[in-house]
Amino acid sequence: MNRILLLLCLTLIIPMIQSCATAPKGIPMRNDPLIGKIVDTSTGRFITFKTLMDEITSHDIIYLSEKHDNPMQHAIQHRIIQELIDHDRLPALGFEFFAMEDTPHLLNFLDSAKITHTAKQESVIEKDLRRKLGWEKQSDTMWAYYFDLLKLGRNNSLALAGLDLSSVQKRRITRKGTPGLTPLERKRVFSTHLTNPVYQNHMEETFKAVHCGMGHDKMLGKLYDTWLARNDTMALSITQLHDPTTPGPVVVIMGNGHTEYGLGVIDRLSAINGELSQINLAMTEITREPSELTDYLSLLDIEGFKTVPLADFLWFTQRVSYKDPCLEFKRVFEKMKSRKKKN
Repeated sequence: MNRILLLLCLTLIIPMIQSCATAPKGIPMRNDPLIGKIVDTSTGRFITFKTLMDEITSHDIIYLSEKHDNPMQHAIQHRIIQELIDHDRLPALGFEFFAMEDTPHLLNFLDSAKITHTAKQESVIEKDLRRKLGWEKQSDTMWAYYFDLLKLGRNNSLALAGLDLSSVQKRRITRKGTPGLTPLERKRVFSTHLTNPVYQNHMEETFKAVHCGMGHDKMLGKLYDTWLARNDTMALSITQLHDPTTPGPVVVIMGNGHTEYGLGVIDRLSAINGELSQINLAMTEITREPSELTDYLSLLDIEGFKTVPLADFLWFTQRVSYKDPCLEFKRVFEKMKSRKKKN
């Protein structure tokens, strides 16, 4: 049973989270009045795009926290980055979805702007970059979201960098847990040593909820080890990407989970370099059922942690899907159990 659960986590849940889902036919999108609105969580008031830009531009690090497969959220990211460019605040761009070791490939892509290419040559450059980044098996739609931002960076000579651990490093930690790594591997995975039992319990409950209530202590502990290693690595990567001699901020493209309530990457970055100012814009899908604004403004409730809102600003968007992913998860899980019994 444990082996089935781990296999599901590695092969089913991650693709479910990262894939480009669409609303099922026959299920209409909800026309929620919050869609397109921006709220300052410190006041609970709606603000304009101009006010948002005035608030975030002066910070060293700007998080544009996303749901990976939401096209409206990627369009917002593009708009904000373009606005920074138009006002001579050329940002550096850091991506969760690319590893630190992918950065040379991104910089080579950046260099490709120095020569004018034909449309056919541009297509070859894109395909080559996608292959080198290991994105050949991702959907074309998902790739297009991030390649659009990479092109925006290249066309404006912005620094580009991958932030995360490599895929093989993440898989090894998830499979073995940090204690199961070799001494050499542990030395090469940066750690802030920033954790505590209360936070670990909170995150393991979160992982269990994401996995539709399924999970056991050993598996959840390994997921937590991977979570810490990834967040520590990305926090370090962001501090390295920050250049105090340039006028622009670091803009970070990553999933909402890594920035919620100022935890994940944000508090680890503060532990590494407390002088860097950070601000988090969480692009937020509306809930499946209608909710009041106050429901989105609930504060963190973990013993020993500050009671802070989800992010500094929320920008509400349409949902990609109204389908419950746990229904599919449970269907596949039962099917795998049935096959195991037959064998």
